[in-house]
Amino acid sequence: MKEKIGIGFIGTGFARKVQLPAFKMCENAELVSVASASLANAESTAKEFNIPHWTDNWRETIEHKDVDLVCITTPPNLHCEQTLYALEHNKHILCEKPMAMTVAEAQKMCEAAKSRGVMALIDHELRFQNGRQKAFQMLRNGEIGKIRHVKYVFRNAQRGNPDILWNWWSDETQGGGTLGAIGSHAIDTMCWFLGTEISSVFCQLQTHVKQRKDANAEIKQVTSDDETNMLLRFADSDLTEDATGNVSLSMVEFPDYQHSIEFIGTEGSLKVLYLGEIFLTKKGEENWTPIEVELERSVDGIFNSGFPSGFVAFAKRIIDTLQAGETEISHAATFEDGLRVQEVLDAARKSDTEGKIFKI
Repeated sequence: MKEKIGIGFIGTGFARKVQLPAFKMCENAELVSVASASLANAESTAKEFNIPHWTDNWRETIEHKDVDLVCITTPPNLHCEQTLYALEHNKHILCEKPMAMTVAEAQKMCEAAKSRGVMALIDHELRFQNGRQKAFQMLRNGEIGKIRHVKYVFRNAQRGNPDILWNWWSDETQGGGTLGAIGSHAIDTMCWFLGTEISSVFCQLQTHVKQRKDANAEIKQVTSDDETNMLLRFADSDLTEDATGNVSLSMVEFPDYQHSIEFIGTEGSLKVLYLGEIFLTKKGEENWTPIEVELERSVDGIFNSGFPSGFVAFAKRIIDTLQAGETEISHAATFEDGLRVQEVLDAARKSDTEGKIFKI
């Protein structure tokens, strides 16, 4: 058993807010190196978390002799190159979603990971909320019968503020936008809960805030979407029969934060909210009944949107698994899962461009 698992971080956005503090809570994790395109960001992050090595060259973080696990939290257009380099150096990988820019890139990443025998996961941390784990089992226990329909809603007003500066999130060529950032979670969540795949998608993407100032106060066009709407069909499975889905994702809607998934079945409905809270109603009932759930600890000092608390639980599982010399975690999203999500994302973009349903 390895005493400490050394971790290297590429990127100082989500990693700095969530991943670093979550791994710091893990007794057997060691924060070894952090890389950022900005050396100043890398240095300030390293000093904040007492990390001995920082750099503006991500290859140095991967190559560091004490790094066992590489957390890739860069824009999606960099994921493939950085993942392949980490695999060449036999490092375990936790890659942010969306996995890649295209199905071709995702396939290349999957093939490379197969030959290495390392842990290769996509960061779909919401799977590890206690509430979602409980709801997962409730569906399999037949609480609401066969699933007929799924409603997925995400609402956040953050990017409705036109004063937010233009960055990679505003740039389609870097993988920015709601479809990739939130749609990847929605797709993974539905497929994981239902134990099936999406068979067709009709998608409409929208950009409401069309221009933003960059760091130099120059006006730049926003080429990524800030609203995504999808109509889905699911392949039949033990839980689904001719099931459909309705997905509404917005980064510009006021007033409050919402993130929910609702399953409508032949015998009732089940709803899961963003912290993992569960509500159940049976056929013929008029009201929702709350189901008791123990909520996880979150990261201090930031709003718990569900992602921080989910990651705290996920981080512990990662460290415990690697310390035991193992590479597989029950319920974790694998590279193969990431590839299936990427297939839906690519089809959704084609659907938006051509205005028609795409089968997957």
